[in-house]
Amino acid sequence: MKIWVNGALVDASDAVVPVLDHGLTVGDGVFETVKATDGQAFALTRHLGRLARSAAGLGLPAPDLDQVRKACAEVLAANPMPLGRLRITYTGGTSPLGSERGEAGPTLVVALGTAARRPDTTAVATVPWRRNEHGSLAGLKTTSYAENVVALAHARRAGATEALLANTAGRLCEGTGSNVFVVVGGRLLTPPLSSGCLAGVTRALVMEWCGAEEADLPFDVLRTADEVLLTSTLRDVQAVSRVDDRELPGAPGPVTAEAMRVFAAREAADIDP
Repeated sequence: MKIWVNGALVDASDAVVPVLDHGLTVGDGVFETVKATDGQAFALTRHLGRLARSAAGLGLPAPDLDQVRKACAEVLAANPMPLGRLRITYTGGTSPLGSERGEAGPTLVVALGTAARRPDTTAVATVPWRRNEHGSLAGLKTTSYAENVVALAHARRAGATEALLANTAGRLCEGTGSNVFVVVGGRLLTPPLSSGCLAGVTRALVMEWCGAEEADLPFDVLRTADEVLLTSTLRDVQAVSRVDDRELPGAPGPVTAEAMRVFAAREAADIDP
């Protein structure tokens, strides 16, 4: 396995960053996960745009997107596989212990891991913790992921693959690594970005391709919606067959099934929409 670290492609056993890297010590970094199929990264331009926006929101120097794109291409070429998870990590670099960022400059790591096609349906669990839509990191894809680790572990113990969270206002927000959509009265709806959810790349494509709309939704819509679905880089569009103890028989429902069909067709037609 070859990994790109700060301008060089190296063996995984030689891929190291300093122990005082700010991404390690305080979670000062941003990242993107990109689906790679037969050596091609899907929607890479959109992912790189979000990487730059997240870096700006965190106050990191603007990443050299040409270099990041080159790193992705070299990692994909060096590690052929049918389906992979391409991970781009960009951190504050070597810094003093504590919150203050150092002067060494940022760290860039690009790695590729294997991935498996997701099943068409899955179960989700709601969790008691809230997303802070007013926080400084709201809407940024940062490496400060401990909240998601805790929430996902809770969901796993409940036999689910994803945890869904409300925001501080008690409105539907997102999953730990996915956006959530619901079908109500035949309309495909998803929380607005003002809810504090991440501006998911797959979310945006589903809105463009499938006619989904933003709507401010109560958290308990998960108890009454006709259909529930998740979107993310590796889930694409995935139907939810159970929310906590509520079964959704027949998932994927008709709206979800059509969104799955349209997304698969459009993805196959354009690798970088």
